[in-house]
Amino acid sequence: MKITIFTSNQPRHLNLAKKLSKISDEIYLVSEVKTIFPGLIKDFFMASKVMKNYFSKVTDAERKLFGEVSFLPSNVKTLSIKSGDLNFLPKKALEPALKSDLFIVFGSSYLKGWLVNFLIDRKAINIHMGISPYYRGSSCNFWALYDNKPSYVGATIHTLSKGLDNGDIIFHCLPKFTDGIDSFEFSMKSVAAAQEGLFRSIENEEIFKKKTIMQKVEKEIRYSRNIDFTDNVASEFLDRNYKISPSNMEYPELIDPLFF
Repeated sequence: MKITIFTSNQPRHLNLAKKLSKISDEIYLVSEVKTIFPGLIKDFFMASKVMKNYFSKVTDAERKLFGEVSFLPSNVKTLSIKSGDLNFLPKKALEPALKSDLFIVFGSSYLKGWLVNFLIDRKAINIHMGISPYYRGSSCNFWALYDNKPSYVGATIHTLSKGLDNGDIIFHCLPKFTDGIDSFEFSMKSVAAAQEGLFRSIENEEIFKKKTIMQKVEKEIRYSRNIDFTDNVASEFLDRNYKISPSNMEYPELIDPLFF
């Protein structure tokens, strides 16, 4: 099997390629590069003292679960481009990555034009870090915690669509609650849950058999944008020192949920 992944370059993104390389003959990794020091260096997120403090906690949780950035296995072929350039690439630049058996999108920029049409036609899978249709947009798991809804922290495995995070749902993946778990680690654990769920579903070929479910847009709680995540919002959340409790783990309606 050959798999093409459109993703980014943080340890969690590279880990998906490492994981899937174990069950794939060849991986084509199209990696949109951003800074690996968010909050310290201005990029997708602002750089400030507050952001540096916030993302230091995110980074600690990520490194704990996925390690540092590193080289990839020999059966992973990587094309690295600046984030935002993907939609300007001609088809020729992405060959032979367009001849794979499976296409996965995880943390890439918003896809447009010929590429999104191609991927939809190939029934590409998107990993949305958030529980759709309840939370859509940017930093969804942060906003679920901000709203005191930790049971809405997780991932949605769905078919790619032109709308943001609104493709038909294949299944949901969620992190298991453990006593005393830090909110940052809990959120990052949802990434590991998504990757494990997708890995198992590809390995046993269930991903190709599952019936998809259309999203119920009326159930949306929050549609978040990157500009909503400000210093004030991050500072408020940090000051709360948010603790996850079993008392507020009331799960919404989910599609074939997997817990890891």
